[in-house]
Amino acid sequence: MTTIIGISLDNRLETSVELQKILTQYGCIINTRVGLHSADSTVCSGKGIILLEVFGDSQPLQDELSKRWSIQTMIFD
Repeated sequence: MTTIIGISLDNRLETSVELQKILTQYGCIINTRVGLHSADSTVCSGKGIILLEVFGDSQPLQDELSKRWSIQTMIFD
């Protein structure tokens, strides 16, 4: 089973260290991680989205992430 988790970050510069610790803790079940935010040569947005492709039982990771951030999930068999 594969799960796609989308994490919405409102203040990514202040929360990125905490998020990284959680992702490292669950790193063995994360296949793909993509981070998206707006940026140009003069500004870097504080808002962003992280997309994770996770295999196996992702519920503990989802529970941990949803304590701090808004998440959306899609499950594929």
